[in-house]
Amino acid sequence: MAPTPPDGRAGIDAALVKRLIAAQFPRWSGLPVTPVEVDGWDNRTYRLGDSMTVRLPTAAGYVPAVAKENRWLPRLAPSLPVAVPTVLGQGVPGEGYPFPWSVRGWLSGETARRERIGGMSRFAVEVAEFVLALQRCDARGGPVADEHSFYRGAPPAHYDEETRRCLAALKGRVDTDRAAAVWEAALAAEWHGAPVWFHGDIAPGNLLVADGKLTAVIDFGTAGTGDPACDLVIAWGMFSGADRAAFRRAVGQDDGTWARARGWALWKSSLVLSETIDTNEELAALNRHVIGEVLADHDRFARP
Repeated sequence: MAPTPPDGRAGIDAALVKRLIAAQFPRWSGLPVTPVEVDGWDNRTYRLGDSMTVRLPTAAGYVPAVAKENRWLPRLAPSLPVAVPTVLGQGVPGEGYPFPWSVRGWLSGETARRERIGGMSRFAVEVAEFVLALQRCDARGGPVADEHSFYRGAPPAHYDEETRRCLAALKGRVDTDRAAAVWEAALAAEWHGAPVWFHGDIAPGNLLVADGKLTAVIDFGTAGTGDPACDLVIAWGMFSGADRAAFRRAVGQDDGTWARARGWALWKSSLVLSETIDTNEELAALNRHVIGEVLADHDRFARP
């Protein structure tokens, strides 16, 4: 088990959370507050007693997600095949903390690691079924992809300059000619469909498992309505071989959507690799591997 992160990141600690709860939700003021063992970057999360969590944005850029999740999670939940966070309370700035925050129900399970999953191909299908169920949710009035989703769901062209800059920095260290072909294919495969719901960060840390099966999906901070290609990136980030093939078959999607998905995966992995290639061997190796898988996938599936 990984050690619990030290308390106090982004100026948020358990003492602050206790003060916020006491001031705004006094009925819960006697409950213990403890940091969760696996914490995200955009928000800090604390256990509140045995059945609740407190979630607080770490910076202003993550604040729009609070109202978005509070409004839309209750509407999406009934149509989804696994649990999603339940909002129990909406906090406001106070006690020196400048942002809105929320109290949610605790979701049991552990983050999705291979050793916790009963069968990767079956798990890949479960993830695909969640993605498809989310896409079937009524998108009318939903938050259109934009800054609040960090442009997930928008055309990958938003990150064109950044991607090209990263590939230039990686020249001679990855096959940037093939990578550029992947990126050009992603830009050319424009999305013309009606907007659908997307999660925006389908990744192992946001998938909870119990008894080897997918039981919950968390962190809808980058969710919105638009192009669902970004939700396919897990095909290279977590799946391989037979389980990737199972995910591809189950989730479907047309060739253009897969081309844009490869572009999303290339953008993120190139960005992280360019920042870590000489400083973090483990993280660099992971993202180099993803890029290699994306390039091979393009060679195999992209049409001339």
